[in-house]
Amino acid sequence: MAHPRRFRFGVQLYGPFEGLTWAQTARRVEELGYSTLFLPDHFHQQWGPIAAMTAAATATTTLNVGTLVFDNDYRHPVVLHKEMATIDVISEGRLEVGIGAGWKRIDYEQSGIVEDPPKVRVDRLIEGVAVLRGLFAAGPFSFDGKHYRLSDLEGLPDPHRPGGPPLIIAGGSRRMLRFAGATADIVGVNPSIHSGAVDAEAARDGMADRMDEKVAWVKDGAGDRFDDLEINAWVPVAKITDDSASMAELLAPGFGVAASEVLDSPMTLVGTTGEITERLEERRDRWGFSYHVVQYEAAAVEMAPLVAELAGR
Repeated sequence: MAHPRRFRFGVQLYGPFEGLTWAQTARRVEELGYSTLFLPDHFHQQWGPIAAMTAAATATTTLNVGTLVFDNDYRHPVVLHKEMATIDVISEGRLEVGIGAGWKRIDYEQSGIVEDPPKVRVDRLIEGVAVLRGLFAAGPFSFDGKHYRLSDLEGLPDPHRPGGPPLIIAGGSRRMLRFAGATADIVGVNPSIHSGAVDAEAARDGMADRMDEKVAWVKDGAGDRFDDLEINAWVPVAKITDDSASMAELLAPGFGVAASEVLDSPMTLVGTTGEITERLEERRDRWGFSYHVVQYEAAAVEMAPLVAELAGR
């Protein structure tokens, strides 16, 4: 059965809302109507995603928890599976597991973790995803790859959902997005960050013409299963305003494009609620984007009326 592609929304946070505990923050995100509370997976000033996801799940009743996204290089997939299966049981199936090949150069430099070339990191991710899928399935699992080897290991505890939680695979390159289309339940279509830091070229790679190309790669990888996929957009710029043109002029230099192009990018939600609604519907029709994730407390609160209006539509 094809995915209905109804709108839902998530919030990515690095820690609690100002003046609230983490449990209170999770409940506030739930009250605001968001589907999912996400954490990133980096080594700068953010809460540890696994502990924070667990705490958020226990503090809420309907809110999903997840990552955008685990760096496959930071955790062996056997260890990651154990933690994710446990959270899936604790949350009674309210877990979404996001995973990628890694990109942030300063994380590797400061931690001393070896940053292999992109091809090696993606090779390792592909094996890591196979290990996760195998361990979430029933019965003992063996795997003989270049990076991981398992012998008759049973993935325990059994996940709440048969087959395990939905898997988000995020990326921006042709190889990653073809793989995500062929493998993931949810595909995060992102800019490609070749330099290892968010820069002008990465921002440019989030514009509409690049998204046409990226979604084509997803479709190429997915084949007949494309209609079953949920397509996810990470939105670093979200602002309700009556003057979207001026906001676009301010943003344009950072994106390295004309102001008119900024408003068309799925990386931005800028305008009146009516304008943003029209853009979201256009993006769903054009690319399949139905799952949008904003960042930080201010955007979460500001976008809440829009979320209440559109979620499930």
